[in-house]
Amino acid sequence: MALLEEWKKVAYNQNADRNELEAFWKRYFEKEKNVYAQLLKNPDVEVKGTVKGLAEQFDIELMAMVGFLDGINDSLVTPNPIEEMEEDTEVSLKFDKERLYKNMVDAQADWLYGLEEWNDIFDEETRQRFYKEQKKSRTIVKPKKVGRNEPCPCGSGKKYKNCCMRKDEEAEAQALAR
Repeated sequence: MALLEEWKKVAYNQNADRNELEAFWKRYFEKEKNVYAQLLKNPDVEVKGTVKGLAEQFDIELMAMVGFLDGINDSLVTPNPIEEMEEDTEVSLKFDKERLYKNMVDAQADWLYGLEEWNDIFDEETRQRFYKEQKKSRTIVKPKKVGRNEPCPCGSGKKYKNCCMRKDEEAEAQALAR
């Protein structure tokens, strides 16, 4: 069985005692925070090694390293083959700094995007801009709905119902017919 499957079995066990699972995640997040703090001290240095070797290097259990690799994979310059990863699989932790920061914001991991090591990588203004960009990218903005008796937004001067509303309805009907 691949390591990622083993990790998911433990980390997302629906049958586990809730208190035990909470304690598990609390311990994991502390370890994760320490690994990120170490990586962010030298963000331009590519850290490479086997899964087992990196676990030893960062002084964490093998399964915690697998969870870490799963979490950081979307922020890496070149994603690792996490689906078929084994103890001796060579992996890289070369990450894209901006993408990593934004992914931490997206995950609502304030204990990670709030690490003081980020201060040496991005200034406060840049971090705020990244934070806002990421939050905005997840916000759905619905266009204002035009009332049937309001002036048509195309500027024809006609009521919407006598102008583009019919075109919009016809286009919608054609799309549904396909």
